[in-house]
Amino acid sequence: MTVYYRPIVRFGEVPSPQSFPLAGGLCWFDTVVVQERGGSRRKQAAGDLPGTVLTRLTAPRVSIAGLDMRRPQIMGILNVTPDSFSDGGLFAAPEAAVDHARAMQRDGAAIIDIGGESTRPGAKEVAVNDEIARTAPVIAAIRAESHIPISIDTRKGGVGRAAVEAGASLINDVAAFTFDPALLQLAAGHDLPVCIMHAQGTPETMQEDPHYDDVLLDIYDFLEERVTVAEQAGVPRERIIVDPGIGFGKTLEHNLSILRGIAIFHGLGCPILLGASRKRFIGTIGGGEDAQDRLGGSVAVALFGARQGVQILRVHDIFATKQALDLEWAIGGAAMT
Repeated sequence: MTVYYRPIVRFGEVPSPQSFPLAGGLCWFDTVVVQERGGSRRKQAAGDLPGTVLTRLTAPRVSIAGLDMRRPQIMGILNVTPDSFSDGGLFAAPEAAVDHARAMQRDGAAIIDIGGESTRPGAKEVAVNDEIARTAPVIAAIRAESHIPISIDTRKGGVGRAAVEAGASLINDVAAFTFDPALLQLAAGHDLPVCIMHAQGTPETMQEDPHYDDVLLDIYDFLEERVTVAEQAGVPRERIIVDPGIGFGKTLEHNLSILRGIAIFHGLGCPILLGASRKRFIGTIGGGEDAQDRLGGSVAVALFGARQGVQILRVHDIFATKQALDLEWAIGGAAMT
């Protein structure tokens, strides 16, 4: 039976003599929660962990797409769609998209994630040619004037290929390469890093009745299996990012359970991406019927993720998130020296 290990993560405190750095960053842990399916949870000293488990939890994550994984990096969201849940239509015109990319860079985005197909609940699939027409020209225009890493947010091999040819440097697949395996072959063939996300169902149906035996462990097992598939296809683990998929086939309670236990995913030995920005559960809990009124809650979730060692925060509101992170790291990092 699989045993799962969730580090109890600390930040902004003086590490204990028995502590270990988490994934080579400023966060640390000296205790883990040990769990099996159907079994009770227990705490265990980190120093008593099996060597392979401790190595996965502590090994520094290598740079991905030029991003330093020792501290949180901000991924700016650029939806060139007419129907995304928060900013649909705002950046559908190429000129508006490129202007927004410039603004995100000024505000502190370390990477820009460009998507041409909405994955909001109930969204319909977009034809490959339409998705290419929305994304590739924008990627090319950004690349012509900037060296910032660009991620293509797509499920489709044809879209990914056009994006890579235009200058994209990372493939972010919400379907974890189950929708179109050709996308994984593209990544392997071009030595590109990838982000593997968990989703239950497709965007069109995912919120109809999501259920899990154990949401945290089910997602962990899925990601472990898909990371193995990617490795077998030729993408090494050090070039793989994992994303538990907040809001993708999850209820409010599922989302909260993922956030509470997000440190468990460090056991995969990959950087973690958290994409919770402006999502509905933030408005349900904290108020904000309109997605653009969820800034405070989005920053709060991002900070929580950063304190749990999450390496990449995918957000709409770059400046506010970076400002909060810079203050958090200045205060917490200073406390640890």
